[in-house]
Amino acid sequence: MLYFGFQKLEIYQLSKALVRDIYKLSSSFPSDEKHALVQQINKAAVSVASKIAEGTSRNGYQKKIHFINISYRSLMVIVCQTEIAFE
Repeated sequence: MLYFGFQKLEIYQLSKALVRDIYKLSSSFPSDEKHALVQQINKAAVSVASKIAEGTSRNGYQKKIHFINISYRSLMVIVCQTEIAFE
């Protein structure tokens, strides 16, 4: 059941799928990474979805864009951290 407009956005739905994928991926990381890389990459993935949701609630174009930019930066963190994990 959808209660808020952002829940209907395709980008929000994709960001939730990203969270599921990142959690699944990070669960396979070595146990010595559980409190370092795993926490960081999971937090970044959740941030993408959260900032999209939060941004839709803001008044004004510039404020909405600000939260989309934060979401994008979290995506860049995920890219960096997955590269590090695979290397």
